[in-house]
Amino acid sequence: MAKKSAIQRNLKRVRLIEKFAAKRASLKAVLANPETPDEEFYKAQAKLTKLPKNSSPIRARNRCSVTGRPRAYIGKFGLSRLTFRELATQGKIPGVTKSSW
Repeated sequence: MAKKSAIQRNLKRVRLIEKFAAKRASLKAVLANPETPDEEFYKAQAKLTKLPKNSSPIRARNRCSVTGRPRAYIGKFGLSRLTFRELATQGKIPGVTKSSW
């Protein structure tokens, strides 16, 4: 089980990402547009820099929804490999069977 503080810190980041997503997208659109005047470009760049660092989507970490483990995350199921294997063996994940040959 991951530290509760690490899980909560990541949840705080996710909330910040959702809160600033629209503002960040509009500023990025201004920066990506080649027809933007230089002065407007630099203003948008300064505003983007002033947004909280944790509002950037790259700062969020994929974590297992059961244990909070940050490594070996399987995105399709939202679980770590260890939790996935445990639940699959118990038959708690529909459609997943243990392979044998």
